[in-house]
Amino acid sequence: MLHNSVMASRDSGNPSGSGGASGVASHQPQNSHPSNMTPAVGSGGGAGVPVGSVAASGSQAGGEAAGRVSNVQRIQQKKAQVRAWPRDKKLEKLAIYSSCRADENCKCNGWKNPTPPAHPARPDTPQPAAPPSQPCRCCTHTLGDHVSHLESASDDDLDRLLSIVVDVENLFICVHREEDPDTKQVYSYLFRRLRKCILQVSPPTVEGPLGTPPFERPSIFKGVTNFVLHKFNHLQQKDFQMMSDLAKMFLHCLNHWRSETPSARRAHTTPEESSAYKVNYTRWLCFSYIPQLCDSLPHHETTAIFGRTFLRAVFHTLRKQLLDKFRAEKDKMPAEKKLLLLNHFPRFLSMLEEEVYSNSSPIWDADYRPQLPPHLHNQAAERGSTAARGEFERLSVQPGEGQYTTVSLTPATARRPRQDERGEKREGEDISDSTSNKRIRIETEDLGEETVAEVVATITDPRKMVGPEVLFSENAARDEAAKLEERKGNIEFHVIGNSLTQKVSKQTMLWLIGLQNVFSHQLPRMPKDYITRLVFDPKHRTLALIKENRPIGGICFRMFASQGFTEIVFCAVTSNEQVKGYGTHMMNHLKDYHVKNNVLHFLTFADEFAIVTILLSHIIKKLIERKQSEIRKVHPGLTCFRDGVREIPIEAIPGIREAGWKGPSTPSSRSPNHEQQDPEYLHSMLKTLLCNVKNHAAAWPFQVPVDPNEVPDYYDHIKYPMDLKTMTERLKANYYVNSRLFNADMLRIFRNCRFYNHPETEYYKCANNLEKYYINKAKELGLLESKEK
Repeated sequence: MLHNSVMASRDSGNPSGSGGASGVASHQPQNSHPSNMTPAVGSGGGAGVPVGSVAASGSQAGGEAAGRVSNVQRIQQKKAQVRAWPRDKKLEKLAIYSSCRADENCKCNGWKNPTPPAHPARPDTPQPAAPPSQPCRCCTHTLGDHVSHLESASDDDLDRLLSIVVDVENLFICVHREEDPDTKQVYSYLFRRLRKCILQVSPPTVEGPLGTPPFERPSIFKGVTNFVLHKFNHLQQKDFQMMSDLAKMFLHCLNHWRSETPSARRAHTTPEESSAYKVNYTRWLCFSYIPQLCDSLPHHETTAIFGRTFLRAVFHTLRKQLLDKFRAEKDKMPAEKKLLLLNHFPRFLSMLEEEVYSNSSPIWDADYRPQLPPHLHNQAAERGSTAARGEFERLSVQPGEGQYTTVSLTPATARRPRQDERGEKREGEDISDSTSNKRIRIETEDLGEETVAEVVATITDPRKMVGPEVLFSENAARDEAAKLEERKGNIEFHVIGNSLTQKVSKQTMLWLIGLQNVFSHQLPRMPKDYITRLVFDPKHRTLALIKENRPIGGICFRMFASQGFTEIVFCAVTSNEQVKGYGTHMMNHLKDYHVKNNVLHFLTFADEFAIVTILLSHIIKKLIERKQSEIRKVHPGLTCFRDGVREIPIEAIPGIREAGWKGPSTPSSRSPNHEQQDPEYLHSMLKTLLCNVKNHAAAWPFQVPVDPNEVPDYYDHIKYPMDLKTMTERLKANYYVNSRLFNADMLRIFRNCRFYNHPETEYYKCANNLEKYYINKAKELGLLESKEK
C-alpha cells in the first residue's frame, strides 16, 4: 500500500529546518512519498503552503538548512532535559511562574531571583538550585512561599507543569517574532492561557467564543469517506483500493497543511467570506496547528473537526499547491508513483471538487448511508452486517461520529437472532429462550423466588405494564432529527389506502406495494397473504413514510369512528432507516391525524417479547430500589490517604461489602484457564478490541504488511513482522487461543515500528499513540495480565 513506503523510511526521522519569522521552524523535505506530510509549526504572512515533502526520493533539503535540527525536535529535547532535572531545580523553575502564597495581600505572580548570574549559561544547562529561603526580588517572600502548593506534588505532576512552562516560553518567542496580526493575537491568547494554567495548576484547555470541536458535521473525514463509497463503489477491488488510498493521502495532506492567513485572503474574497474564514483560521490555529508544537494543548486533526465550509475555503489553494509540487518533482518519481500522482490523483481531486462545491451532493448529508462496493458487501455478508467494513476500514467513521445507542421496540427485529451470533434459528426453537440468552440476563441467586414474587406483585398499575414509558422519558424528544428532515423536504407523510368506488392513482398503488414489502420484510412471522389482504383492504388506511419517492415505513390501521377508536395493525420501518426517530415521528403524525378526526383512542396487540421486556425493566428497577433502601447508610470518609497511603483494597472501604460487593466480576478476574473454557467469549472480546484498534486514527500505517518491493531493507532489520491484516486473518483462523498470543502480536507491531523508524517520524508517534490506546482498551476488557500491563 501507499503508506507502507512512508512508514518504513528508516532515516526519515532526521528532519532539517530553519527558524522562521515566528521563531518556530518548518520541517524540510525528508521522505520519499507524497503522503508523508510532516507537521510544521510556526506561521507566516503569506499564502498557505504544504508542509513537508512530496518528493519521490529521499533527498534532504540542501544549503544551510541541511543537518540542522528542527525547532519541534529541539522543544522535545528541551522537555526531556527539564524532566531530568533534580526536584529542587524543577521547583525553582516553576516558582518563576507561580504566584506568591505567603499571604493574601501579596500580588506577586512569579518568583524573581535576587542575584541572577551575570553570564547565564545555556538554557539546557541548569545551574545549582536556589535554596527555598532565597527571597524574591519583587515581593521579598521566599522561594518556598511561591511553591508551597507544589511540595507534595508527584514528579509526574511537576513534569506536566514543566512541559507547559516550556510551551509558554516558546509561545512567548512566537508572540514577539510573529508579524501577522491575526496569528500574533492567537499566540498571545494561548500564551496567557497556558500561563494561567500554571498559576492555577489546571490542565490546559482552550476556552472562549470559539466553541469546542467538532465545529461542523459531517466532518471532512466523513465527507471524503462518503465520496469514495459514493463515486467508486462500482469499481473492482484493486481500483477501489487505489481510490481509497488516494483519499487517505488527501486527508493526511490536509491534516498537515498550513493555511494562509486571513490578511492574505482579504485581497481575493468578500468581507463576509473573510470574516467567516478568520473564525475557522483561529480555530485551526488553536486546535490543530499550534498543538503540534505545544503538545500540552489538546490536539485535533483538521479533517476530524472541520467540515464542508472549511474545505471549500482551502480546497482550490491546496489542490494547486499539491499538484504543482508533484509536477515539479515528477522526474524523481518511480514510474508507478508518477502514474498515480500525475494521472489518477488529479482526476480524483476534480471529482471531489464537484462534490465539495455542489449544493446537491449527498455526501454531506448527515444521514447519508453509502452502499458498499460488491467485494466489501460480500465480506460484510460473511462476517455479519454489524462489523463489516472490509478493506475500507482505514477510512471508516471515527468513534463518536455516526454512532448511536438505541433501544429497538420493533417486535420483528427484536425476535430475530443475529446471524453472526447464533446462526439460523433452528426449527422448533423457543424464541423467548434465544432472546433471554443474549439480550436479557437477570441473576437472582441472592434474591429468592419470594422476593421476586413480592416485587412483581407491587407492579399493579396498568400504565406500568405496557408502553414505552419505562424506556424513555415522557418529555424525551426522540424525533428531532426526523422533524428536521421533514422540514428540509427529505421525508414526507401521506395517509393512503385502496378503494373500490374511486379510481386509485398509480402512485398510491406503487406506495401500497412498497409498504406491503416493508411489512413483509420487517414482520417475517406474519403471513404474507394476511399482510397483503389488510394493506389493500379498502377499510384500512396506511400512514406512509416516503423518502426519495419510495415508502420506507408505515402504520397500517383501521378506524372505527363511530366507536371512537382505531385499531393499529402493522407498524414498521425498513431496517436500514431505523434509529433515526422515524417511528416516533410517524406515530406523532398518526396522533395528529386522529385528533383532527376526533378519534382519541388506539387499540393494538403487543407481542410477548415487548411485554416481557417492559415487565423485566420494572422488576429490575424495583429490586434496585429495595436494595438501596436496605443498605442506605452514610459512612465516614476515608482518612488514610492523608497519612501518605497511595491505595487500599476495595474490600477495605466501609460499607462496600454490605452493599453486596463480592469482588471483581470483570473479565480480568476470570480464572487463568477461563479463556480455554470459553473460546467464544475470548473470540468476541478480541474481535471487538481489534476492530477498535483498526478504526483508530493512528492505525493507518499498520493496516497491511510492508511491501518489500517498496522498502527493500525493511525485512533485513525486522525479522518478525506483524500488521493488523495478519492479526485479522489469525483471529479468523482461531489462532489466538488466549489473550497472551494476541497481546504479543499487537505489541510486536509497535516495537517493530519504533525499532525501524526515527522517534521524530509520524510513524513512531502513531505507534506510541496507538499502543497507549490499545493498552487502555485491553485493560478495560480485562485482556491484559498484570505482568503485561
